[in-house]
Amino acid sequence: MWETGVSRGGNGSAGQAGGGRGPAVAAGGPAVPAQACDLVTVPARQGLEAVDILRLRDGVGPVLHDGACDTLGFLVPAGTADGWDVPGSACTQTSGRGIALGALCEEGAPEEPPVTGTGWLVPPEGAGAAATDPAVLRAALGEAARTIEAVDRCQ
Repeated sequence: MWETGVSRGGNGSAGQAGGGRGPAVAAGGPAVPAQACDLVTVPARQGLEAVDILRLRDGVGPVLHDGACDTLGFLVPAGTADGWDVPGSACTQTSGRGIALGALCEEGAPEEPPVTGTGWLVPPEGAGAAATDPAVLRAALGEAARTIEAVDRCQ
């Protein structure tokens, strides 16, 4: 399953999944409890707009970039896939896959992205939240789609 468990700074902004903060870890920041996650996948153009919106307002969790498919994947709390209905995106349950996300290696650096051919757009240690809040992501994706539509009409 996809799990997060990386030390994060940040301001505890909206979109932070999980309960209270854990003990401090070697990197000096508070530890976020490990938890299962689902993955919302969107086209890269819309996803990049949404990342900018989330960074400016509510915080964003870890985000994967798949260059081959030209998509972004937002980590969201487990169970999000059950009710996800945003057109142009997909939400995949990742539980039971045995992939640890954001686990600290011995040197304190996050592991490589869990899927071959992907890279971190927002790495776990640089994220403002353990996972992106699905309601906040839904709103950001909607705003991003409207922004892209407006830009495309002007060209």
